[in-house]
Amino acid sequence: MFAHPSGDYAITEMYSVPDDAWYLELDLVRDRGTHVTAIVPDEDPAREPTVCFDSRGPHLGIPYEVMRWFMDRVDARIRTSHARMRLRPELVAVIHDLRQEHMGAIDDADFPHVLAAKVPR
Repeated sequence: MFAHPSGDYAITEMYSVPDDAWYLELDLVRDRGTHVTAIVPDEDPAREPTVCFDSRGPHLGIPYEVMRWFMDRVDARIRTSHARMRLRPELVAVIHDLRQEHMGAIDDADFPHVLAAKVPR
């Protein structure tokens, strides 16, 4: 959680594995409510980041400097998440596969031919 210098607002940042996206939530500390959510896709370069406002909650006037602070954080997340997507598509695919392996999404049983290969000594 990142607190705004005023102490009235905070940003909660989390990764959703099923969505392959970062979620950044702008919270009003006093009511512990999320009022703005930014979704930054992390795997598919065709998916665009989005910003959603809580339409069910009460109208809330968010100060400009707070919204700017939030959007600067969203912009930083977009830059870091999408930086590798400017690489050649085959490199993006390799990075994606390595991340899946790192997260445990690839099981050894998925690649029996690799396990069967003999390593020269």
